[in-house]
Amino acid sequence: MKEALKRKLDDIGQATSVCFRVVFKDGSHYQNHSDGQPDIIIHINDNRAIARIMIYGHIGLLESYFDNSLDVEGDLNLAFRAGMETDFSSHPPLPVRLRNRWHEFRHNNGTIERARENADFHYALGTEFYRYWLDDPYMMYTCAYWKEGTQTLEQAQQNKMEHVCRKVRLQPGETFVDIGCGWGGFMRYAWEHYGTVGTGINITGEQVRNGNAMFEQLGLADKLQIHDADFREVHGEYDKSISIGVLEHAGRDQLENVVRAHARTMKPGGLGMIHFIGHVGHYETEFFIRDHIFPGGWIPSLSQAIDAMERCGLEVLDIENLRRHYALTLDAWAERFDRHWDEIVALDPQRFDETFRRKWRTYLYSCAEMFRSRNGYTHLFQVLVSKGNVDYDYPMSRAHIYRDDSA
Repeated sequence: MKEALKRKLDDIGQATSVCFRVVFKDGSHYQNHSDGQPDIIIHINDNRAIARIMIYGHIGLLESYFDNSLDVEGDLNLAFRAGMETDFSSHPPLPVRLRNRWHEFRHNNGTIERARENADFHYALGTEFYRYWLDDPYMMYTCAYWKEGTQTLEQAQQNKMEHVCRKVRLQPGETFVDIGCGWGGFMRYAWEHYGTVGTGINITGEQVRNGNAMFEQLGLADKLQIHDADFREVHGEYDKSISIGVLEHAGRDQLENVVRAHARTMKPGGLGMIHFIGHVGHYETEFFIRDHIFPGGWIPSLSQAIDAMERCGLEVLDIENLRRHYALTLDAWAERFDRHWDEIVALDPQRFDETFRRKWRTYLYSCAEMFRSRNGYTHLFQVLVSKGNVDYDYPMSRAHIYRDDSA
């Protein structure tokens, strides 16, 4: 079986410029480019890892890394870049496809109770955990906006919130709903900079409690409030509707329902922003992400999302692709995650153990390379919509989005 793996490694190795070496337990090794020092070295500590890789492809490799059956020495970014360059993960073998379908059966968001369990798996890891590597003070856990001259994650996230505010033309005194609002960072920014009254919807109880506690501490509880609810439980109409990173969590069978929830909350002629991870083309959602990081998640294609918006009576006004911005955002998160790992472990050594660290480093670094890859089909879209056809009071160009208010 080792020789079969070497043949597979040779196929991968000839297709990437990244030099890598795989060292087997018996001391023998494979290296794809013999004339250079390897950028990364994979040490196989347990021969069972070989069988897992042959059966499950890149999933077998990752899961062997998680349980210490193999180690990776060197730049983890480059390890994932090699995989992206060779499409190693683009065509999962049948056993992985079957596991993905079983995951869909067990973890789909068909009920609100299951959706809550899925959300808690990821988002209820503790506010302090996220505080170590997200931006301060807004704690935005979505793609930032790295316009020219941006130097820090904090600047990039505030750029993103400002970008959204301008697109939907927020005005003082308006009301908006933020579906899937996290800790309420966008709601806080919109009040501070535009004087708009926000209502948040979030199914993760810990984020709801911490977000509302922040508003109370800032003296904004009468202006900003987060409700512990699913998007299917949203009621009322607002001037504007915002969701930043929700569609990809709704689930395969809930795409139209979550888009309809946005449409339902908008007043006739109102504007909405739907910011989401989407595929270009129809692909299965990566099994590693679903099984180990975001259970129940499902990434729609752009065309599926637009089709749902049209069926729900929304006019699509603008589509912007921020794929490259997400790579930079994930780079910043990964750097902070690594830098603060000792503090994270101290929060809960049993929860934040070495297996957790390996899974989350894989998640952050691999997603950065996925969004950076020229071969990738996973992108980040901002879609501006109106409920019915927009009136002529909406600007005829994008100039209002890019104006310089400091002049």
